Amino acid sequence: MKGLTYEGHTARIEFDAEDEIFVGHLTGIDDIVGFHADNVADLKEAFIEAVEDYLETCAKIGKAPERAYSGKLMLRVDPEVHAKAARAAELAGVSLNSWGEKALRRAAEETVG
Repeated sequence: MKGLTYEGHTARIEFDAEDEIFVGHLTGIDDIVGFHADNVADLKEAFIEAVEDYLETCAKIGKAPERAYSGKLMLRVDPEVHAKAARAAELAGVSLNSWGEKALRRAAEETVG
């Protein structure tokens, strides 16, 4: 499932069966920003409102609205997966870093868009 995206911010959406509402939270930020609605149209509006409120609040207090990512990523994977990825990179004629970045980019695009 793809999340909602607005102004560079993305939300993860879940359905709360007990309350029969959709619940969303902004991803990729240190702060906790949530919103909810009982239908998709209202959920989209609540999401946009949550992002705009978050950005306004950050501006008011002089805080950067999103934490920066360094581009450095340490992963622990099964040794068999590591070996297969290294072989795949070698067969593709690229470094394991380049191969891994391409695989992560493809997976992220499928999920986030």
